[in-house]
Amino acid sequence: MNEQRELIRGLHNLRPDHRECVATIGSFDGVHLGHQAIISQLRARAAEHKLPAVAIIFEPQPHEYFSGEKAPARLMRFKEKVLALFEAGVDRVLCLQFNERLRSLCAETFVQQVLVDGLGVRHLVVGDDFRFGCDRSGDYTLLQQAGAQAGFTVEDTATLEVAGERVSSTRIRKALESADFALAEQLLGKPYRITGLVARGRALGRQLGAPTANVRLHRYRSPLVGVYTVTARRTDGSPMAGSCMEVAGVANVGFRPTVEGEGAKPLLEVHLFDFNGDLYGREIAVTFCHKLRDEEKFESLDVLKQKIAEDIENAKAWFANRNSN
Repeated sequence: MNEQRELIRGLHNLRPDHRECVATIGSFDGVHLGHQAIISQLRARAAEHKLPAVAIIFEPQPHEYFSGEKAPARLMRFKEKVLALFEAGVDRVLCLQFNERLRSLCAETFVQQVLVDGLGVRHLVVGDDFRFGCDRSGDYTLLQQAGAQAGFTVEDTATLEVAGERVSSTRIRKALESADFALAEQLLGKPYRITGLVARGRALGRQLGAPTANVRLHRYRSPLVGVYTVTARRTDGSPMAGSCMEVAGVANVGFRPTVEGEGAKPLLEVHLFDFNGDLYGREIAVTFCHKLRDEEKFESLDVLKQKIAEDIENAKAWFANRNSN
């Protein structure tokens, strides 16, 4: 409904003109086809009520708060998720910080503070298996009862299946871990890609004969670890080089065990073929095509340099074969 898409961080930033909306609640990791179906339903109800469509999300995601580094890998960073929600048709995103205070709220208090006092929700779209509140005591039935008292209606969402199985972030994660990029694309509705700013590194790639664009992943774990064939483009729509919008390359996602010690954060390193441009400070989108091998620790930088040269040749051969078919 609103032309102006808006990210609202925390209940304290809600204004009177944010009240009255149609809302949904969830983690929305990946904003996959199942999530897109929910948002489509949300948009339809928002249009009927002539109200904004609002997605309520949490940061960190609840399972990350409870599990920390043992939590499942994120499919996308916070910024990617918010942009994907807007792209899917949400007018506003309300992000609540998931902390001890929010975790300890009982379900009834969450409904009152967030849905009623905060947003003035008129209609809520959630899955019938949705659980919330301290000890996950809140459910679909409680929402219906609270809505009847507070003046909002509640509607459940249908489960979306592909190839006889439910579409879920967990299923996509498993597809990526097994390098089944075709299935991941089918479930996401688009190829799996990682976006991020190119940061300055130690220029080690240049010393190893393969200069790289480095993207810090800002997460405990990555759903991908290994060496992959990729394509990359700039997210601002500018050409990568000349009139070329996309460049092929080879990427390593992982912890660089040959050169980094314990506790290293995951990093995406992309070597782009026949590319000499300056990408520092630019945001790029890297699309994953095919897995070449697992990440390995080598006995020396010389061995690593030799392996990188092999990876580049194997990646170029993969693209040549794909382009000839």
